[in-house]
Order: sequence, then structure tokens, then C-alpha cells
Amino acid sequence: MPIDNFRLLNAIGLILVNAVLGAAFYGQFVGGELPCPLCLLQRVAFVAVLYGLVLNVVYGAKPLHYSIILVSALLGAAIAMRQVLLHIVPGTPPYGAPFLGYHYYTWAFIVFSLVIFGTAVISAFSIQYSKGSYVSFKYQQWFCKLAIGITLVMTLGNAISAFVECGPGVCAENPTSYRLLNKH
Repeated sequence: MPIDNFRLLNAIGLILVNAVLGAAFYGQFVGGELPCPLCLLQRVAFVAVLYGLVLNVVYGAKPLHYSIILVSALLGAAIAMRQVLLHIVPGTPPYGAPFLGYHYYTWAFIVFSLVIFGTAVISAFSIQYSKGSYVSFKYQQWFCKLAIGITLVMTLGNAISAFVECGPGVCAENPTSYRLLNKH
């Protein structure tokens, strides 16, 4: 498999992880479900996974980049599992509306697990490390440009959304409104 194909596979990973963040935004803005602090931490972990994937697309695949993806996905899976365990206690209501029978935090755990598995598989192909080199945005394939652009928009959107929801302080445990948009 030529090296550019590995760059393309990482760009596909960018699109897929951004789709998860897009689904979270959909629930937030269309469904009116503000993310809780654990949900925000899961989003941070997804953004960190995106960071490792972007590094592979721009600078070529390197074991360090895959390590960033793996560590980020492991932390994200741990945070998601913590939230799953919080909500399986009898009498504890779930947080947010389910999608295809599962809540966002359960889907996050599943996706982080798939990221861990996929990264373990793709990182095993040593041919991708032989000639990895920097490719500026100008010379990236159109699909890689699209994936990087979406990643930048989603990352900025998450940062702004979290700041408007929480302000400069600690986020509310069960948020009901955007702190910076409140009139008091």
C-alpha cells in the first residue's frame, strides 16, 4: 500500500471522528441537550484523537502520532465508561436522549474502542514509516484538505461552545443554559 494511501486512511479517520462530534453538536443545538462535564471531556478526547490523525495527514505517519491517538482514545474510553457506569446504577436517570438505543456516552465508548482497534491495526504496517514527509495544506489531496478543514471548524466550534456554556469557571454538573448567555 503506497504511503499516500495511509495519509488517505487517516483523512477518512478524521471524517469519521468529526461525524461523531457533529452528532454531538446536533444533539446539543437541535435536541437542546447541553453537554455535561464528562461529555465535554469526551469531546476533548475526540479532538485529541483528531490531532494525532491530522499529524499523520500533514507530516506523514509516525509512531508518535499513533501514540497520541491511542492515549487520547484510551482516556476518552475511560471517561465514557465512567459515565456509563454512573448511569447504570438503579434509579439513576440517563443523560440525554438515546440514539439507536444508546446514549452519547455509550456511543463514545464504542467509537473510542474502535479507534483503539483501528489504530493498533493500521500502525502495524511499517511501510508507512519509511518515507513519511511533510505535505503543506496547499499540496494535500482534496479529500485531505476537506478533512483538515472540517477538523479545524469542529475543534473551534467545540472550544467556543464549551466556553459559552461554562464561561471561564467550572462547568455546571447538569447544565440547563449557556452561562455566558444568561442575563444575570
